Parts: sequence; structure tokens; C-alpha cells
Amino acid sequence: MYSPGMDGAPTSIAAIPATPSQGSSLVAPLAVVPSSETAAPVQSLSDSRWFINRELSWIAFNERVLEEACDPTVPALERLKFLAITSSNLDEFFMIRVAGLKSQLSGHVEESGPDALSPGEQLHLISLRCHEMVGRQYRALLGDVLPNLERAGVRLLGLQQLSAGAAAFVNEYFWREVFPVLTPIALDPGHPFPHLRNKSLNLAVRFGPASPGARLRYGVVPVPSVLPRLVEIPNHGRCFALLEDVIARHVAQLFPGMPIDGCWPFRVTRNWDLSIDEEEAEDLLVTIEREVRRRDRGSAVRLEIAAGAEQPMVDYLVRALNLGAADVYRPEGPLNIPDLLPLLGRIEQKELHDEPFTPVIPPQLGDAERDLFRLIRERDVLLHHPYESFDPVVSFVEAAADDPSVLAIKMTLYRTGKDSPIVRALQRAAENGKQVTALVELKARMDEEANIVWARALEQAGVHVVYGLIGYKTHSKVALVVRREAGGLRRYVHLGTGNYNPATARIYSDLSLFTAKDEFGADATSLFNLLTGYSKPLAWKKFRVAPMGLKNAVLELIDRETQIAKETGKGRIIAKMNALSEPDAIKALYRASQAGVQIDLIVRGICSLRPGIPGLSERIKVISIVDRFLEHSRIWYFEAGGKRELYLSSADWMQRNFVRRVEIVFPVEDASVKERIFDEILGTQMGDNVKARILCPDGRYERIAPGTHGTGLTPLRSQERFMALARRAATPEAQAAVASPDVFPSTQRRREPRRKKRMG
Repeated sequence: MYSPGMDGAPTSIAAIPATPSQGSSLVAPLAVVPSSETAAPVQSLSDSRWFINRELSWIAFNERVLEEACDPTVPALERLKFLAITSSNLDEFFMIRVAGLKSQLSGHVEESGPDALSPGEQLHLISLRCHEMVGRQYRALLGDVLPNLERAGVRLLGLQQLSAGAAAFVNEYFWREVFPVLTPIALDPGHPFPHLRNKSLNLAVRFGPASPGARLRYGVVPVPSVLPRLVEIPNHGRCFALLEDVIARHVAQLFPGMPIDGCWPFRVTRNWDLSIDEEEAEDLLVTIEREVRRRDRGSAVRLEIAAGAEQPMVDYLVRALNLGAADVYRPEGPLNIPDLLPLLGRIEQKELHDEPFTPVIPPQLGDAERDLFRLIRERDVLLHHPYESFDPVVSFVEAAADDPSVLAIKMTLYRTGKDSPIVRALQRAAENGKQVTALVELKARMDEEANIVWARALEQAGVHVVYGLIGYKTHSKVALVVRREAGGLRRYVHLGTGNYNPATARIYSDLSLFTAKDEFGADATSLFNLLTGYSKPLAWKKFRVAPMGLKNAVLELIDRETQIAKETGKGRIIAKMNALSEPDAIKALYRASQAGVQIDLIVRGICSLRPGIPGLSERIKVISIVDRFLEHSRIWYFEAGGKRELYLSSADWMQRNFVRRVEIVFPVEDASVKERIFDEILGTQMGDNVKARILCPDGRYERIAPGTHGTGLTPLRSQERFMALARRAATPEAQAAVASPDVFPSTQRRREPRRKKRMG
């Protein structure tokens, strides 16, 4: 059993330090909570002390990503990827979450969440944490990653490092390739500050005091996004210059006769959220398309500018963008680290990269002549991505498109990626005369434009395209194929925890389930009828659907486990998800812990629950795994008095998933599939002592070491284990899976030989 005193975890919290600490830093203050000596059950579960702020918890997740970039055991060049992910994550965080808090502040909305922090307090703490994070990020870039690149033979040259030959090439390149594209802008009353595009790179120019005209002090040069950021210098090995440096070298020629005091790159992040009144929209696609174009003019929320920029220049930009001093970030290195990723393609040393891994085709699906529909008809089929290939999912849709016995195909599409083979298969199916319906979610954040393109392309091919329920995002992942067979019509269903996107399926950890069970087919049909015709079924046979009762279903499952624990002294919940912030679900988990239920949570990102607090959550353990692949699957396990129920879902335990999205959860009923998920997947992840971090009561995360927090003495990296299992299972002579370490001590059961009947 996990207890808050094990392995050095704190048994009480007197106060949270306001200075950085290991694992996470600058956390919000927390008042005194009960110590282990006074562990009477906590009565008020709504006390703000028991909730970690959602935004600060997200920052802690991004800090864990940054930890990977700073980890010397991670291959040197993979650390650059983690630095880039840290930057991309921060961009979206500012564009959506920080922008939302600023809107609340400007609108004088003082509403607070369960943690009781006001928008202003949250923005203050976010600024402290993010400034500290960016400082660590660039120390890692300059002190570790770029030196590693240089040792591998790839150099990023500054203006002062150019040899005579390199300088000559840069000059010629500027006049031939860059100058014709540039638009230098001098700023005066006749030329007001321009509206710079979101995340665009620009040069800020400060003119000297002898400038013609007393008011002409500043200028801006947008760096063209149509040109490569990295300029390779020929005949100098693998040396590159940054495009903004090439432009800065010639900035005097862009403003002839103007004395230049300084020139510095800067970048503006804007509010990027859509504001759509779906009730008033006559055509949702046209409305969203218009809003997508308009949002590039959102208000600024962050300014990034080179650390060497003079303060008068910074002050001018802050005023022009209507920002505050806390919104300014001054990194000591190239802005927008993701632009440096192409450098990795120039380095072939295997030891500097992750070991290559190709997703495998499971043996039962490896025979190209095998009838996929017959296999699904015989038994449920589980795929564990990215360890097992996403190709069978694509093949499922492609086979349906070309099979003359298939009458209809229906799918939800949330994020499909570029040049999607699934979209092409749906188009072909429609052209082949089948009844094809696609629910395209136009409001999938950051994918709105791509989904608009796909929606139009599908409509042109004859696919019936719908956009779901007004006011809700359709986030569920469902594909339904209706096929005429000897015994009549049969429905085949694919259900997933991840998107129908072959590209992300290679880097996201998700689960796919194929089934031909009648009740699953009936529910899938009801779901699509709901999405296309607003026809809600009288009852769901197997699915639980948001926003129509999924939250209540989750609370009922937790409360049932609580009641069983009260009656028998035994209870067990294991839940894996991306985020946990829904207050009622958290309070239900607290009640379950107080009743004696042992709870293990695997939460990759946001977790607002405080584990390990005596009298409240001492039976709750929360871990987060950050590794090579993005943990994305949602798995829920309830002991249920020995019934051992297992569910998969598209939903996290968040307010938006329960209330503002169309989500589904479905049971896993096949005994062998259930056993594999419980033992192989959950068991391995609960035993991870290499890439897992444990959440402490004060909101910090600490890396789990072998032999601590109930894990084994042998190092176990769950994703590495999954890759090894996939490779072994792909060979004909090694069909048997390797048993996972028993990491469920609270169940008080001995490890038995793997038998299907164990799952009941």
C-alpha cells in the first residue's frame, strides 16, 4: 500500500516555499494541512487547499518535458526535440490559456476555480514559473544541445563567426534571395505600428538620434516565413546562419541614410482562440473559416525579444503591443527553438538519436491474405500504438471502401493529418457508391483550417459531411462499417483512444479496439444517428456518452467502489488519462480514499488532485510518465467486488470532456484483451521506475528511482518494455507475452499463470 511517508515523501505540509525546488518550481502557497498524527478524515472536500491550480499543474507537466531535454541519459540530439516540444507547448499555452485569463482580467471577471486563485493571481504565478522555465530551457540549449551539435559537425554561426568566404556568400544570398521579399517598415505617425502575425519572427530596429525627422525612432522588418530560417553556408562543412542574422547584417541597406543604433529579433504571441456563436451561424463551415482568418488579429499576450535588446526598444514594443513588463521574455539564444529541428536531419551518428523503432504488425494481422472482417468477427482485436502499427486501422477503412459487400461507412474525424489515407479511402468509398458519412470536427483546436479543407474535399467526393451537435466538440473516435453477409447485415466497429491520424499514431501511445459484437454495433449506430439527426436513443447498451450522462457514470463507478470498500474493506481503482481536473470527480476520489479504496492514477499532464494527504488522499498515488512517445490512452479499471471491470475512453476527467464534448467510454469484455491491458499495459506502467514521476502533496513531481514508491529494484522503462514486447510478439516463434512485474500489492493476490478465465 502506498503511504505518504514512504521513500521520503512528506507526511505533512506546513507551507510551500516560494523559491525553486527540485522537480518543479515556484509553486502556489498552500496552507497547513493535517499531519499524520492528526489524520482524522477531512470533512470539507471543497476546501481550496485540496486542489492544485490547473494552469500551474500544466506548467509542471511542461517542466517534466524540459527535464527530458536536460537529462544526460537521453540521446544528445533527442534533447533538442524535447526543447522544441517545450517551446511549442508554451506557444499554445499562451495563445489559449493565458489569453483566456487576460480576457477575464480585462473583463473584470474575478471568478475563481476550486483552488480559489483569481485570474490576476494565476497570471502572476504563471509569469514567475514560465520565466524560470524559459531560463532553464535556454541554458540547456546553449550549454548542452548546441555544443553537442557542434561536436557532431553541425554549427550554427553568429554574425561575428563568419569567415570572409562565408560573409561573401551571406551577402550574395541576401541580395539574391532575401532582399526582394522584405518589407522594411519605418514607424512614425504616418506609419503606425503594424499588426504582426501571430508567432511571426521580426526584427526591431532602433534609429540613432541623428535620424532625419525628430519623430522617426523605430522600425520593424518582418522576417519572411516563406524563406528557410536556416541558411546553409556552402563549402564550410555543415554550417548554418539564421535568416534573421542575415537580414540584420544588412539592415542599414534597408533604411538608407538612417543611422542604426541597434537591431534585435522579436516574436509576438497572440490570442488564438475562436469566438463562435454556433446558434447564430447559418453555415458553420463558412463561419469558422471566417473566424480562423480573423483570429490572426487577436490581442498580443506575450513578447519574446533577444536578451541583448536595449530597454528603450523593449519599452516601445511593450507599449505598442499593450503588454506589461511581466509579459516580456528575453531568452539568451535563437527565438522559436522548433525552427532548429531540421539540423537533426544532417546528423547521422546513431548514438546521438533514439534507437530506431518501426511499429510492428501483430502476427494475427500479418497475413495479407487474411480476411480482416473474418478475424474481427471471430474475436475482438486490440492494438497498442505506436508499438503496434496503425496500418490495420487504415486497412480496415480501405478494405471497407473497396469491398462490394460493404454498404455503409461512418466515421468521426477530429485530427487526421496531412494527405490522410483514411480520408482518401472515404472519398473512394463514396465514389464506389457506398453510403459514407463523416463527422468532421471543425473546431479541433489548431486543426481548424486543415479540417475545413478535408470537409470540402469529402463533400466534393459525395461523402455526407456533418459537423456534429451545436455547442459541442465531437472528440470521440469511432468508425462503423455495415456489411452484407450470409446471415444478414453485420456491423463492424473500430473504437479508439486516439485520432485517426497515421502520423501521430507513430508517436502517441493509444489503444484501438475492433469488435463485431452486436451491442457495440447498435451503440455505434445510435451515436451516429445522434450526431446526424439529434435522435437520442432510449438507452445505451454498452457505451456511456458525454454530454449525456458520462460524468454521472464516472461518479457512480467511483461511488460504487467506495461503497464496496466500506462494506468489505477492499476496493481498487486504476485510471490512466491525460488530465484530471473535474472537481466532482476529484472529490469522489477523495471519498473513495477515505473509505479505504486503493487508487493509482497515471496522469500525463494536468492533475488538480493532491495525493498523499492524511485523512483525505493517503491511499491515492499519482504518477506521470514522460518519455519518447506521448502518453495518450485513457484506461479505467475498477475492482468492482471481484468483477474487475475495464473501460477505454476518448475522454479525460475534465469539465470540458464531461460537459462540452461528445465523448464515449466503452467496456472491454474479451477476457484475453482485458488481461493484456491490465497486466501488460497498466502493470508495466505502474512499475515504471525510469521515466515515471510521482506527484507529491505540495504539487511537486519527483522522479521515481528503482526500489522506491513500491517499484522493483530492477530498472523498468515502460515504453522500452513495450517496444521489446512488440518486437518479440511479431516473431512467429515468440507468441507468448512476457509477464509484467506484479505492481498491484494492494490486491493481495499471488501472481498466477496467464489464463483467460482469470478475468471472469
